Amino acid sequence: MHKGRIFNIMKYSIHDGPGIRTTVFFKGCPLQCQWCHNPEGQRFDQELIYRPDKCIGCGQCLSICPSKAVEIIQGQAHYFRDKCLACGECCKVCPTGVRELAAKGMSVKDVLTEIEKDLIFYDESGGGVTFSGGEALMQADFLMEILKECRKKEIQTAVETAGFVKIETLRKISPYVDLFLYDLKLMDSSKHQNFTGVPNELILDNLRWLSENHPKVIVRVAIIPGINDGEDDLEKLGEFVSGLKRVKEIHCLPYHKAGLDKYQRLGREYGLSGLNSPNDERMSEIAQKLEQFGIEVKIGG
Repeated sequence: MHKGRIFNIMKYSIHDGPGIRTTVFFKGCPLQCQWCHNPEGQRFDQELIYRPDKCIGCGQCLSICPSKAVEIIQGQAHYFRDKCLACGECCKVCPTGVRELAAKGMSVKDVLTEIEKDLIFYDESGGGVTFSGGEALMQADFLMEILKECRKKEIQTAVETAGFVKIETLRKISPYVDLFLYDLKLMDSSKHQNFTGVPNELILDNLRWLSENHPKVIVRVAIIPGINDGEDDLEKLGEFVSGLKRVKEIHCLPYHKAGLDKYQRLGREYGLSGLNSPNDERMSEIAQKLEQFGIEVKIGG
């Protein structure tokens, strides 16, 4: 049975499309945005989340680890990530939840079971299910199977994407998606390469195609102070979106530090730790700037 790699399923979400939604987070992303608040979703490979402050030094992980990635030093278990196989055996025996696998394999049936638990909320609120990540389109075949089942069951669907995928993937999946939430990062391709690891020409081309071939696309932009909120950045963004055929709505999402602790638990450094969230006044200024292009702007998702 084909399984996908899912790192979270969030219930009662109100920021990922209309109404009350279930958001399914797919692991793996072709972008490496420096401000990403879901770093556990960037790499497709399995990873171990480590919370050393919960360790009581019981030694259960030491005895079961097949790669000897744990040692007891001065009464506390020390974890050596470079030796870890991310097999999850230590997670099964740890009594305090020090270790946790970042994702789990789920079948289409498994995911649908979780989605269908909240049907009553979708019906009453006009909500549905949103597939996010990471990048859900990196697991396009698995996503397609779920989308087809949702269509059969008349469950409204949304796909959040950064758009760095083959156009063939979009063409294949588009007929089964009710709403695309299209994440734009930066309009300047060299800056895009610097801050996300990839250029943006393919992303912009795919958005142009979607705007001409799909009835409902909303552009979402995380506002990162000093990176994509300059006058030139906003000017180019407004000009581009206003020129799209059917896209007339932008959601501006203020940067936040919600993912900072996640980097530490994954053994990674966060490169933008000194950055602060834009205040309400600044977000209003940005919204007013973009509205001058005839675009409907919403602050938040």
